[in-house]
Amino acid sequence: MIPEKFKIPIAYAIICLLWGSTWLAIKVGVEELSPAFSAGIRFLIAAVLIYLIAKYRRLKISYDAESMKLYLILAFFSFSIPFGLVYWAEQFVPSGLASILFGIFPFFVIIFSTIIIPDQKPNVMQVIGAVLGFAGIFVIFSEQLIINLDLDLYFWGMIAIAFSAAMQGWVAVHIKKHSLKINPLTMNFLPLLIAGTVMTLIGLIFEWDYDWNFSGKAISSVAYLAVFGTIGTFTTYYWLMKRINVVLLSLSSFITPIVAVLLGFFILDEVLTSRDFLGSVFVLIGILLANLKGLLKYLKEKRK
Repeated sequence: MIPEKFKIPIAYAIICLLWGSTWLAIKVGVEELSPAFSAGIRFLIAAVLIYLIAKYRRLKISYDAESMKLYLILAFFSFSIPFGLVYWAEQFVPSGLASILFGIFPFFVIIFSTIIIPDQKPNVMQVIGAVLGFAGIFVIFSEQLIINLDLDLYFWGMIAIAFSAAMQGWVAVHIKKHSLKINPLTMNFLPLLIAGTVMTLIGLIFEWDYDWNFSGKAISSVAYLAVFGTIGTFTTYYWLMKRINVVLLSLSSFITPIVAVLLGFFILDEVLTSRDFLGSVFVLIGILLANLKGLLKYLKEKRK
C-alpha cells in the first residue's frame, strides 16, 4: 500500500505527463478529423468507459440536485465551451502564443480562490512561483510569438483563449469548494456525456464539409485522448483537488508545455534550444518555490 504522502506527488506527475502528451495526440488527430467532431467523440467514448468502470466497480453516480448542478457546470464551463474556444482559436493563433495565453490559468485560480475560498488564500511564495512559471513558459515559446492585432480573428482568438483560461480557473475553484463528496471518477460521467453530445452535434452540423479520415492515426488519437487524456487526467486531477491546495494544483499547467516540448523532441525530431532549457529552469524553480512551505514541513517531520 503506497502512503498518501507518496501518492500525491505521483498523481501530480501523472497529470503533468498525460496532459503534456495530449498536445501531440490532438495535433495528430486534427490532421484527420475536424476539431469539434474529434473532441466530441473523445468525450463520448470517455463517458461510456466511465459508466462501464463505475458499473463494474459498483460505484454510485450521484443524481441529487446539488450534483446535477455541478455536472452542468462541468459540462459547459469545463468541457464544451473552453475546449470549443481553444480549438476555434488555434485556427488563427500560433500554438506558442496560445500556450502562453492559457498560462494565465493559475493566476485566475489565485484570484478566484482568494474570493471564493478565503482559507485557501495563496501565500507569497505561491504567487512568486506562479509568476516565475509563467515567465518560463514565455521564454520557451518566445521565438514563436507573433502578435498581429490588425487581424480581427487573430485578436478574438487571443481573447477566446484567455477567456477559456479564466473559465477553467473559476471552475477549478468551484469544484474545490463544492465537489468533495463526489467520487472523482463518476463525477465526470454526465459532464462528458453532455459535452460529447454537444461537441459531436456541432461537428456534424458545422463541420460536415470537412474531409474526415477515420485512419489508424485518427482512431488511435481519439482513443488515447479518451482513455488517458480525459479519464486518466481528470479523475487524477479531481482526486488531487481534494488533497492539495488548488493554486499548487493549477501550477501543473506550467509543466505540461515542457512535457509537450520534450515529446516533440523525442517523437517528432523537433529541436531543443537554449530557450527551452532556460524556460524549464524558471518553471521548475517556480514550482519549487510554490511548494517550499510544504517541502520544508515534510523535511522537518522526516528528521523527527
